[in-house]
Amino acid sequence: MKVIQTEYSGPLYGSVHIPGAKNSALAILAAACLADDIVTLEGIPPIDDVRVIATIGRDIGLDLKRVDGRIVIDPRWIHKAEIDPGKASSYRASYYFAGALLAKFGKVTIGYPGGDDFVSRPIDQHIKMFRALGARVNLQDDHYVVEAAELKGAPIYFDTITSGATINAMLAAVRARGRTWLHNAAKDPEVVDTAAFLNRLGARIYGAGTEHIRIEGVPYLNGGSYTIIPDRLLAGAFLMSAGLRGGQVTVQDVIPEHLGACLAKLGEIGLEIECGDNEITAYGTGALRATRVRTGMYPGFATDLQQPMTALLLQARGKSIVTDRVYPKRFAHVPQLRRLGAEIELRKESAYIRGGVQLQGGWVHATDVRAGTSLILAGLTAEGSTYITGVEHLERGYEDVIGSFRSIGAKLDMSEIEAGEASGQWMLPG
Repeated sequence: MKVIQTEYSGPLYGSVHIPGAKNSALAILAAACLADDIVTLEGIPPIDDVRVIATIGRDIGLDLKRVDGRIVIDPRWIHKAEIDPGKASSYRASYYFAGALLAKFGKVTIGYPGGDDFVSRPIDQHIKMFRALGARVNLQDDHYVVEAAELKGAPIYFDTITSGATINAMLAAVRARGRTWLHNAAKDPEVVDTAAFLNRLGARIYGAGTEHIRIEGVPYLNGGSYTIIPDRLLAGAFLMSAGLRGGQVTVQDVIPEHLGACLAKLGEIGLEIECGDNEITAYGTGALRATRVRTGMYPGFATDLQQPMTALLLQARGKSIVTDRVYPKRFAHVPQLRRLGAEIELRKESAYIRGGVQLQGGWVHATDVRAGTSLILAGLTAEGSTYITGVEHLERGYEDVIGSFRSIGAKLDMSEIEAGEASGQWMLPG
């Protein structure tokens, strides 16, 4: 098994290139199945989730290959819409294949979404959307079947703001007959990115980035080329690293407007932020101020950033409170941080943090990619060595987690050990 070992690193200095957004990549790779000709994508990161999509693609006839750093997709040879339940359950965004394949095949069989081990991924809003467009949904133990002789445009009112269901609705509606309205739609940059990609192929989607999206169905989509947006969530985590012990960290090839809430909060706790056209530099100025963080859907503070923010606030003297109402159970990192000496109390959807306590190295386990980032940040401030297992979760979101953190001066390494060497270590009570 793989283990990441971190050491106390002091102030961090350097710059890091930010790759394409994972959440855009997963949606747009599935969306390419809607096209009727070859699609070329730039910026798709070579991460484990993308490799899972490639294996799913091979199963159904999708020709997907990487050529000179670009992903070239030929959807013309797709011959079935049955997705292996085991592969579908290995990552969160597998449900996009249901929306992307339904109009072409009339029936899609697919496993339930999996991936991050912090909370079940409900698909109730996806089911509601499919039924509104005229599809039947049959739920089985390990898979579900979506079936429709013809998809027809309809008004869809989401009960809660959900990026995944908003994107999936766009995929399903883009080749439906007539007009579809999405109300209470998510405004995330990844939603806008997916709509822009589909429009590049000939779709007619209007209003992406607002709470009301209109889709005029089209009979076919062309091929084409597209470059996805950079990963705002990775960028935010690297900017936070500048505040751990002071330092200066620059993230390159980013869109600063996508990080508004994160940058505002970093400024509030004491970092200085400087934005360029496509880069951001964070300066750690010394002592951090305790604060309160509440996550929300975009443009609010992203739930994906609350875990690394929790690690950063361990360095702020006083009491901070981190509240996550988007995914209230997304606190599996807290017992692991406690194993390093962190003083954090959980109450319902909030973590109460007593900052300024020196952390000590130990064994911890990452349960998802953002929790893993949190543990790396904490390990870089802890005395002694910190050993992080669950590395496979980090590899779902980072192309090269070790190289990326080393580029800003972090001391960490990855090694292979026998599973027995770590057994009983991370499972001990926090």
